[in-house]
Amino acid sequence: MDEVMALERLAYEFPWSEGNMRNCLKSGYSCQVCMQGERIIGHAIMSVAAAEANILNLCIHPDMQGRGLGRKLLEQMLALARQQQADTAFLELRSSNRMASSLYDATGFNEIGLRQNYYPAKKGREDAILMAKTL
Repeated sequence: MDEVMALERLAYEFPWSEGNMRNCLKSGYSCQVCMQGERIIGHAIMSVAAAEANILNLCIHPDMQGRGLGRKLLEQMLALARQQQADTAFLELRSSNRMASSLYDATGFNEIGLRQNYYPAKKGREDAILMAKTL
């Protein structure tokens, strides 16, 4: 948990809390890590219920981004979702997160909505883009 939380704080200006992470584990959500040797360089968390998968967190170490690791981790999560009989995957991302937006566009996600003022930001709040993909 310490390594995952250190990565979360490094990668995000407004990271999840350790309590959020532990609650996901206790709830039985699918939690995966991406390793380089003995070091965790990425993590992902997904819930699946009622044939819907929700990608809740996808994180790659900032120094390792742009190498296809996020795509690989996302594809693993989507494969797990299919195994758990999900037919649709959903996620949300900050409207300013262009790198994530490019990844999700390239992997077949489509924008389905907007949550205004959803995320905390340095100067107020930021919108969340809602995306979905048929599995």
